Amino acid sequence: MKILVATLMCASATSALACTSLIATPGASADGSAMITYAADSHTLYGDLPYKPAADHHAGAMRDVIDWDTNRFLGQIPEVAHTYATIGNMNEHGLTISESTWGGRHELEGTGTVDYGSLIYIALERAKTAREAVDVMTGLVRDYGYASEGESFSIADANEVWIMEMIGKGKTDPGAVWVARRVPDGYISGHANHARIHQFPLNDAETLYSPDVIDFARQQGYFSGKDKDFSFSRAYAEYDMGALRGCDGRVWSYYNRFCDGMDRYLPWITEGKGEVMPLWVKPDRLVSANDLKWMMRDHFEGTPLDMTLDIGAGPYKVPYRWRPLTYEVDSVTYTHERAIATQQTGFSFVSSMNANRPEAMRGILWYGVDDANTCVYVPVFNSATEAPHELERGNGDLYTLSWDSMFWVNNYVANQAYNRYSLMIDDIRKVQCGLEDAIEAAVAEAETSMNGKEYAAAQGHLQFVTNYWAARTTKEYKQLGDYLFVKYLDGNRKKERDGQFARTPEGVPEYPDFTGYDDPRYFRSIVNEQGDRLRVREID
Repeated sequence: MKILVATLMCASATSALACTSLIATPGASADGSAMITYAADSHTLYGDLPYKPAADHHAGAMRDVIDWDTNRFLGQIPEVAHTYATIGNMNEHGLTISESTWGGRHELEGTGTVDYGSLIYIALERAKTAREAVDVMTGLVRDYGYASEGESFSIADANEVWIMEMIGKGKTDPGAVWVARRVPDGYISGHANHARIHQFPLNDAETLYSPDVIDFARQQGYFSGKDKDFSFSRAYAEYDMGALRGCDGRVWSYYNRFCDGMDRYLPWITEGKGEVMPLWVKPDRLVSANDLKWMMRDHFEGTPLDMTLDIGAGPYKVPYRWRPLTYEVDSVTYTHERAIATQQTGFSFVSSMNANRPEAMRGILWYGVDDANTCVYVPVFNSATEAPHELERGNGDLYTLSWDSMFWVNNYVANQAYNRYSLMIDDIRKVQCGLEDAIEAAVAEAETSMNGKEYAAAQGHLQFVTNYWAARTTKEYKQLGDYLFVKYLDGNRKKERDGQFARTPEGVPEYPDFTGYDDPRYFRSIVNEQGDRLRVREID
């Protein structure tokens, strides 16, 4: 049953201006996989999983270019003879591409034909490897122009990961300037809505750039030094506290989780002072796909930026802050923290690509929808032939509630927890972790059973695995949402016994617990504001 929901929203679509992509190279990962993540954060983005089959095209065929954010027709480009199948941000060869938008100098917004989203999906249709994808993407903007603002891309295959940063050239030139760097094996990296490539080697096979990337900056007055001192980020991005604290801060949290000594970059994050945080670092321990799933759920816990510790978390230690991020008190502007995990995520993933796995599962897109903190990541394989119904495009949308849509049932769970987070999160973790542990075991078993199987047979079995876990997760999360609704009704917490809500011997519901409020500062803030008005007095 589907219910139409009347929702007040902005009339125009907005760009995914708040995305996070984390990177681990094969030498930095626990199983030798190249891994990238993506959180597509937008207040108007619905979480589903688009699938496009491979296709052959006749000579002279044209491809429509539709802006990913606005659905606006931008133009046509010639089609290639054969395009590869894509499922989400991964193709049939396991190539995966993610992004984060940083905008940059607004006078450089692109006026060409190919937007950043189309760059991703066209490259996935035409490239087998990360290096090929860089060539395809830069060739597209060279030939047809770039139609977006400043953008960072993570581009990965089973062997290597590249970061590419790009920005348009303004109204008089439809082209773009860009830099692409291969992340050294054994290192981790990331980007989160701020350009992170500073100085780069000018004669290095692992660094590619547009011929005019420095000259154009000089012409525009963005740079006047020696070529070797040129910083792409300094020239083309905008620097403010939002860029550093709200963007580089998320990458810092990732580095801090896996490397000692990251406190040295806190002045850069919080004040824009001191040592610039590097583009990549060498982790002190190897990173697993499971580590990256939990990194996508990060709210700076255990750091000086921990979002559960200040009074903004309310009486239930809620690690979320409602928009807008900045606010004024007594004519002074302040900011909320902006963590990796956020409520307005459309979808997120952890992509793991490994050449040692069977061909049909060389790429695994661990895929979740809505808030990464509360979602369950289900496995989608590079050999996929369809999206499961629960993630299928057209099964609900942002105005249409569907109880068999994974996006909507995760919202059902998450939005209850936003009100009383510290009370509900353990109940959510129990179901979430139980599902993800079972899924990981099923994928490991599938990998073992794939050895020696024909590709078509392996493909069919892996599609069954995806479909089964998408359906089971959606069903169990709907049940979890119902359970939370009943258990915490009216600000109380119902007692439980032997896995059931407790009743008296006569069958009457037992009296619930009154949970009160977690944080004593909540009460103190009331007293500080109201003074004696609420003080309990003795009556003579």
